[in-house]
Amino acid sequence: MTNRKIRSLCVYCGASSGVSPVYAEAARLLAAALVEADIGLVYGGGNIGLMGVIADEVMRLGGDVTGVIPTALLEKEVGHRALSRLHVVADMHERKAMMAQLAEGFIAMPGGIGTLEELFEVLTWSQLGLHDKPIGLLNVGGFYDGLIAFTAHLVKEGFLKPAHAGLLMHEAQPAALLARFAVFVPDRSAKILNRDTAQDLLR
Repeated sequence: MTNRKIRSLCVYCGASSGVSPVYAEAARLLAAALVEADIGLVYGGGNIGLMGVIADEVMRLGGDVTGVIPTALLEKEVGHRALSRLHVVADMHERKAMMAQLAEGFIAMPGGIGTLEELFEVLTWSQLGLHDKPIGLLNVGGFYDGLIAFTAHLVKEGFLKPAHAGLLMHEAQPAALLARFAVFVPDRSAKILNRDTAQDLLR
């Protein structure tokens, strides 16, 4: 199987660092894995929590970081001013759309409601056929075990097709997740719409 070259990945993660140091350590490990693979980081542009940890580490290691942040958050002084580039946008909707456009795949690290909302949006877009990019959970310390189990529950209860559940990969280690991304082949049979008919849903 031929590996695909991924040039940029969007990482969703918390504006908090969480209660366990394993989360920040995982952010640094993911940063190192991205730089080693020459993959640029696309993220929400913040300088706090896990967002700040991964951005700082990628920059420290000589990698490329693109931040996307709404004006309202920048004005609250949580915007990271030392990135490769920082896009300042009007609102959260524009932020998420730009992040998705700039990235060739998506990783959700531990985070809160905002992280989950971003994850489920791109997962829904994949289900609808709006993109064919890989999506994965970095399941640090079993953080996402409950979500993985609930996804299986959705399949069991008939609310999610097994093929759609398979759109969400998960690994505990960054290198393992990136390895799966590198051999990811879109399953177009899993989509319920094609790209042309689905574009209206984004308008």
